[in-house]
Amino acid sequence: MPQHLAHPGSRDLRSQAVHRLQVGMFGLAAMLLLVSLASVIMQRIQTVDRSAIASTPAASASALPANDPLADIGVAPEVPVDGNAAAHKQGKPVSAH
Repeated sequence: MPQHLAHPGSRDLRSQAVHRLQVGMFGLAAMLLLVSLASVIMQRIQTVDRSAIASTPAASASALPANDPLADIGVAPEVPVDGNAAAHKQGKPVSAH
């Protein structure tokens, strides 16, 4: 026997509308929460990056001598920090041939 579908009553229509509204509001709240969380994370990353850049030795390297352990023990030649190679230039290397 064929089943006839009955039209939903006003009570059913209202409960469906309330359910859709609840789902929509939950979705908006979830998106707001995700965007807020992403914003907080990005602000923290920028703050950490700024503090890391300010505390690096490269920011104050021009005032301090180079810290090269190989040059300290005499294995490698010293390289000037400020890039002024003319002041520290040694004589031309002599070929052993």
